[in-house]
Amino acid sequence: MSVQTNSQIAGGVDAAREGAATTATSGESILLWRLASIVLFCLAWEIAGRIPINVAFPPFSEVVMAFGRIVADGTLPAAFLDTLQPLVIGVFLATAVGIVMGVGMGLREELEWAGVPVFVVMQAAPMAALIPLITFIYGIGLTAKVLSVIILALPVIALNGYKAVRNVSPSLRAMCRSFLGSRRQEIFKVILPDASPMIFAGLRLGISAGFVGVILAELLITPTGIGDLITYHRSIANYSEMYAAIATIILFAAITVGLLERIEIALFRPEKKEHA
Repeated sequence: MSVQTNSQIAGGVDAAREGAATTATSGESILLWRLASIVLFCLAWEIAGRIPINVAFPPFSEVVMAFGRIVADGTLPAAFLDTLQPLVIGVFLATAVGIVMGVGMGLREELEWAGVPVFVVMQAAPMAALIPLITFIYGIGLTAKVLSVIILALPVIALNGYKAVRNVSPSLRAMCRSFLGSRRQEIFKVILPDASPMIFAGLRLGISAGFVGVILAELLITPTGIGDLITYHRSIANYSEMYAAIATIILFAAITVGLLERIEIALFRPEKKEHA
C-alpha cells in the first residue's frame, strides 16, 4: 500500500512537471508567433513602400530613420509631454467620476434610471462630433482637450462599473445578509471585491478611448503635441516623419493598454497568467 501511494505521488509530480513544461512551451510558441507577425507586418510595409503603392506611403526603413531624427532633435519627446498632460488629467477625472457613477447606478435604481440612458447614448453616439462644439464653448486651451478625453472615456468606465455591480453573484449578497452583514459591509466586502475585475477592465478600455480623444482634440482643436507633429509634417509632405509620429503614439497606446491587461490578469485572473 505504501509503495502504491509513493508511486501515485511520483506520478503526480511527473504530471505537474509535464504540465509546467507544456505551459512554458505554449507561452514560448505564442511569443514566437507574435514576433513573427510583427516581422511580417514590417516586411509587408517595407515592400509596399518600395513599390510604391502611393507617394505618401514611405517604406518602413525610412519611417524608422525619421523616428530617430525626431527623437534626436527633441521634437517627439516634447510632443509626448504635451499630449500626456490632457490625457492623464482627463483619464483621472473620467476614472474617478465613472467608477463612482457606475457603482452608484448599480446600487441604486433611481441613479440607474437617470444615468444609464445618458451613458448608453454617449457610448453609442459619435461623440467626436462634439469636439468642435467644445472648442466653441471652452476655447482651444487645456480645458477643451481634457473634456474631449472625458467624453470618450467616461461612458466606457461608467457602464462597465454599472454592469460589474449588477453582475455580482446574488448568492454572495444573500450569504452576506444571512450572516447579518450590514449594507456597508455588503458593499465593501462583497460587491466591490467581486466587481473589481470588470471595473478594472472598464478602466483599461476607458484609457484606450482616452488616447483617441486626446489625438482628436489635438487634430481638431489646436495643433499641439503628437497632433501637431502629424499635421505639420503632413502639410510639408514629410511623410516619413508623419508616419513615425502616428506609429509612435499607436505603439505607446498599445503598450500602455497591454501593461494594464497584464496587471488585470495578475490581480484578478491569475488562472490566465500562464497564457498571457
